[in-house]
Amino acid sequence: MFLFLVVALAVVVAAVTLAVVGGGEGDGPLPEAPPERLQDLLPLDRPVDRTDIESLRFPLTVRGYRMADVDDALGRLGAELAERDARIADLESALAGAQAPTGHVSMEKPAGEDQQ
Repeated sequence: MFLFLVVALAVVVAAVTLAVVGGGEGDGPLPEAPPERLQDLLPLDRPVDRTDIESLRFPLTVRGYRMADVDDALGRLGAELAERDARIADLESALAGAQAPTGHVSMEKPAGEDQQ
């Protein structure tokens, strides 16, 4: 029984070794797989909208997400948010300037005119 287990273990080790090294099929060991890249790129020709962010998916790697892909996306979103905040501030200041009265006209009667 012991001899059978030793032979079976040797066969399994040989099979795994041949599978990893390339046991007769193909050109050798397993081919290198290209790393996954971000497929759902943010559009470069227009501002990012909500649907672009909702459809954005990062490829998984051994330790999570590729840091470069996440950094690029966050940098782009941060720049667009800063641009929108500046535009909103400009529009709010223009609106406040347009709503401010240029010359205040009083509709009240002077105090001496009531007794005539």
